[in-house]
Amino acid sequence: MRKRRVGLLGGSFNPAHEGHAHISRLALKHLDLDELWWLVSPQNPLKPVKGMAPLPERLAAARAMVPDRRVKVTDLERRLGTRFTVDTLKALRRRFPRIAFVWVAGADILEQLPRWRRWAQVMSLVPIAVFDRPSYSLRALASKAAQRYRRQRIAPRTAPRLAEMQPPAWVFVPSRLHAASATALRQGRRVTPKRSRQS
Repeated sequence: MRKRRVGLLGGSFNPAHEGHAHISRLALKHLDLDELWWLVSPQNPLKPVKGMAPLPERLAAARAMVPDRRVKVTDLERRLGTRFTVDTLKALRRRFPRIAFVWVAGADILEQLPRWRRWAQVMSLVPIAVFDRPSYSLRALASKAAQRYRRQRIAPRTAPRLAEMQPPAWVFVPSRLHAASATALRQGRRVTPKRSRQS
């Protein structure tokens, strides 16, 4: 029996923006997902507490801009009592054994992954889908994580089967780029989508 496929998009969502909606639409389309859960973090360990809006405020803003009825905004990390992604994934796998999870991320996350606690264990817990993001793609594909797991990278055409694959497994999905970022929004800068350059 086919497991329900759920993508996980984690982050501070400080604030949620069109870039989050954009990557969510791409994930639903390319990964053949049944749902996508936004995991709004109480406090990202790699980001400063100063300038972080209260969790209820970030949850409300995220729920106001979900791009698809299949996208669910959650405070699961708060309810699970987890702070690090590796612990969140372990807890979710225990709580939802009949769901096949996929971690959804922008290219910047692939570059940052080695800074995460027990990052290699994260790779062994869940397949990862990485979506193109302006100015990050080349660095991401040359990053420590990408190089270490280069043999576990699958072709974009097989992305719809990623949820069924035994981790470590990951895919890089070239796509139309969207320049929106929470940092830019907090600083009051306008951002406009860009098109990716396909090789």
